[in-house]
Amino acid sequence: MKISHTKDRARQEFEGFVSESGADLLRTAYLVVWDLPSAEDLVQECLFQVAKRWPRVRVMDHPTAYARRILFNLALDDSRHRSRRQAELDGRDQAALESRTDLGAARQMRLVESSSELTDAVAALPPRQRAALVLRYFEDLSEAETADLLGCSVGTVKSTTSRALARLRQKLDPVVGEPVLITSHATEPKGVQDHV
Repeated sequence: MKISHTKDRARQEFEGFVSESGADLLRTAYLVVWDLPSAEDLVQECLFQVAKRWPRVRVMDHPTAYARRILFNLALDDSRHRSRRQAELDGRDQAALESRTDLGAARQMRLVESSSELTDAVAALPPRQRAALVLRYFEDLSEAETADLLGCSVGTVKSTTSRALARLRQKLDPVVGEPVLITSHATEPKGVQDHV
């Protein structure tokens, strides 16, 4: 009886962990692979790996960080074997992701997709650069935490992030052009009202 009760409690704890962290893992996976079916597969494999080690994982201080590390390792390993499909960029996957009940993740995705140029530019980055940007700027991790998750040094995180941002700037510069200042009293860029 006691063994059955312990297994039931462990199962309930794992199901609670999945409920709490599943949507965040899916959002992170999607931002790394830019393909919803692939992101779902990664999350499923990640949770399978966590479930196999659940007795050890459940007593960790940060089980979600452990799961995220597994997710990134799977994503980076899989990226070596996966070819990028056009469906990653056509928008169908973003609509499917937004239809999920996680409003926070949907809001984040709307922010990301508000600029198709940015979305295309991020999708074109190599997987490791994309992973570094996702961890630093979407997951808001420190350089040390990002280095730990990616299994590299802090210096590598800095240089990878720097190269990724430089690539984005280079790709977006012709689109973005000069910064536009918006005044609080008008919707026109600063200086435009003077000429109207």
